[in-house]
Amino acid sequence: MGINLQPLSIRYVLIKSKKNKLGLCPISCRLTLNGRRKVFSTSIMVKPSEWNSKQQLITKLNDSYEVYNQKLQLLRSKALTAQLELQVSLGKQDKYTVEDVYRLMKGEKKSGDIGLLEFYKSYLNKIDKLIDVEIKQVTWNKFKYIYNDIYAFIWKKYHKRDIVISKLDMKFINDLEYYYKVDSKLKQVTINKKIQRLKKVIREAVHEGHLSKHPFLLHKAKKVIRDVTFLTTEELRLLEAFNFSQPRLMRAKNLFVFSCYTGLAYREVMNLESKHIKKGFDGNLWITMKRQKTSKLITVPLLPQALHILELYKSSGTGILPKLSNQRYNSYLKEIAAIVGIDKRMTTHMARRTFASTVLLYNDVPMEIVSELLGHSSMKITQDSYGKVVQRKLSQEIERLKKLK
Repeated sequence: MGINLQPLSIRYVLIKSKKNKLGLCPISCRLTLNGRRKVFSTSIMVKPSEWNSKQQLITKLNDSYEVYNQKLQLLRSKALTAQLELQVSLGKQDKYTVEDVYRLMKGEKKSGDIGLLEFYKSYLNKIDKLIDVEIKQVTWNKFKYIYNDIYAFIWKKYHKRDIVISKLDMKFINDLEYYYKVDSKLKQVTINKKIQRLKKVIREAVHEGHLSKHPFLLHKAKKVIRDVTFLTTEELRLLEAFNFSQPRLMRAKNLFVFSCYTGLAYREVMNLESKHIKKGFDGNLWITMKRQKTSKLITVPLLPQALHILELYKSSGTGILPKLSNQRYNSYLKEIAAIVGIDKRMTTHMARRTFASTVLLYNDVPMEIVSELLGHSSMKITQDSYGKVVQRKLSQEIERLKKLK
């Protein structure tokens, strides 16, 4: 059976709009295949009078016309040879693009032949330059952890160091999810986050032409029912009133209560400085700072309970708030819960949930204001996390109304 090549259009164009001070214009090569075009520079520059567009040749008016014409002919031969190689190896016209022809001309792999980890590494190198410009170091680290996960998965599943990116399909993503569950013992919420980041990398591969379409387009994250744990009004009051004899536990308690009345996450509490506390339009003190996780500006009013804790440490001369590592902080909170008699797993993040639920939503603060005070990147995050809290509040109000009859 003969090889049926679709016509590859190869045309050289003089770009007069880019004429330099010497009156020279660049010649570009324009490849067209199946309606798609690729334009690149030939690195040849001539005067408009030295170019014959109809014959696609540089005239004898140019001293280097023979060398330049040979170069143009060589580029044409490379393009046709590249198309022939692709046709022979793939067999079908729709299996390759004009970009593939161009890559093969340059001695590169065709799109889809690049390895998944190979592309992922190039993506990491690319976003590395965006650290502290557009993304945080912690964000880059999360993408790097997934690179390590995939490396381990590919070795376990395929006994290879990498796999061709064009081989990715729904089975790959389903197998990876199974690997996360069985081998890594991860919870579904963590798996969803990891796969979400992988999908972002694959989308970039699609944009760069390594894939014709997203192979995981039909994959849907498994729904996770979030059980938001927080302190009730009674538990919060009990904690506030409790005085610990150990200074370390008292410090941890004060930090926790401060977060319960400001909604600041652990990192923001540790980074809080005097410059973040400003007098607002209402004459009251407000905390104004960027949330590290989302880089979103948050403004939170300083409620009396939080202001009282700031005053405690202001008078002691130890700085705005005591410093404590997240690991040690959580360890102290575990002790505190046992001593006070709170039958819940107290963590630094529980304080933030208590602020959203007990302090705000249970006092009829609208969801959109809660979202703003928490510094969430979208309203949906707040609704997904605290929707049940609102339902619980409504249920309690209905029960209260029933008793009024």
